[in-house]
Amino acid sequence: MDVLGGVIEKETGGPLGEAVAALVTQPLGLSDTAFHVTDRGRLAVPYKNATPGPEPMACEDSVVTSSGVIRYSTERVLDPHSYHSASGGMAGTAEDILAILETVRRGGAPLLDADTVSAMVHDQTNGLTELARPGLGFGYGWAVVTDPDHSDLPLARGALQWGGVYGHSWFVDRERKLTVVALTNTALEGLFGAFPLDIGKAIYRGAVGRVMIGRHRHRCRRPPAAGGDR
Repeated sequence: MDVLGGVIEKETGGPLGEAVAALVTQPLGLSDTAFHVTDRGRLAVPYKNATPGPEPMACEDSVVTSSGVIRYSTERVLDPHSYHSASGGMAGTAEDILAILETVRRGGAPLLDADTVSAMVHDQTNGLTELARPGLGFGYGWAVVTDPDHSDLPLARGALQWGGVYGHSWFVDRERKLTVVALTNTALEGLFGAFPLDIGKAIYRGAVGRVMIGRHRHRCRRPPAAGGDR
């Protein structure tokens, strides 16, 4: 994704953030999605999995996964000079994400033509799948459910799905005209845990509810010194 971000910068001749604004957020009338947050008070607190419950992340933190370590820099989005990372450098709201996904679900206008959307929402891997993600192929930008019977996700064939390492997840079922976005700010439960699976199961069972996510004031928490108290 970072390579694609670099290609976009090369083609447009400017920072990635300016390209995203000109090509995506401004045409859709969105104002809450960018690589830089100016109002700290609107930035939700990032959490990570812990025992007995999630705990706030430090300014520099990490989460261990089965495939390695994910490192976080929770304050970088407040720095206007931070690198515009296409793979994980933006902040936004559920409403903005929903608007972008709904644009794709409805056919792409005014951002994309129908042929481009068709290529994006169909599997482009020629049947190749990852052992850790059975039943899924990949389109241009997200996973595509190719075999619901073998997928761990409670989604229909052709549904689109993805998420982010700070703990958000989403899926789009174009056949059922359904788009769902969940921002938990909890890594990695909100991405790989039981929560997104349970949300999908509940919605497909017809138990649709409105989830309100409160905004919390984010404060930088420095890790304690060795041997010190929290």
